[in-house]
Amino acid sequence: MKKAIQDLYPENLAHCYGCGKLNPAGHQLKTYLDEEGGTMAHFTPKSEHTALLGSVYGGLIASLLDCHGTGSAAAFVCIEDKIPFETPLPVRCVTASLKIDFKAMTPMGVPLVLKGKLRSIEGRKIWVDMTLSAGDILCATGEILAIRLKEE
Repeated sequence: MKKAIQDLYPENLAHCYGCGKLNPAGHQLKTYLDEEGGTMAHFTPKSEHTALLGSVYGGLIASLLDCHGTGSAAAFVCIEDKIPFETPLPVRCVTASLKIDFKAMTPMGVPLVLKGKLRSIEGRKIWVDMTLSAGDILCATGEILAIRLKEE
C-alpha cells in the first residue's frame, strides 16, 4: 500500500485533528501497512509538544495512538473483507476504548515509530495492539477497541 490509509478516507470523514488530511492545523498522522502484516506510522514531535523539558507530552502520545489505532483498524477490516485500498475507502473506524501504558519518558527530538497489530475482529468491533517507540526506547504500549462506522 503506497498511500496512507487516512489519505483514502472520503472528504466528509477526513477532518480529524490527529490524522485528517483536510485539517491543516492537525498532526497529519499517516498509517501504512508494513511488511510484517501490521501497520506503521511515523511522527516527529515539535517543541510545542513538550511536557517536562526534554520529554513529549503524554496527551500527544495518546492522540497519536488513537489515530494510528483507528487507521490500523480500518486497514485490517479492508484486508479481512478483501476491500481494495482505493479512494474513497468505504471503511472508517472510531474509538470505543483506548488504553495506554507509558513505559518510559518519550524523548524530544527523536522520530517516533508507531506499530499496530491486529488482535481480533468481531463484527464491527476491531481490537488492535500498538507500540510507540523512540529509537530503541519502547515509550508506550496501547490497545484500542475501534468500531467500524456503518456505511451511509
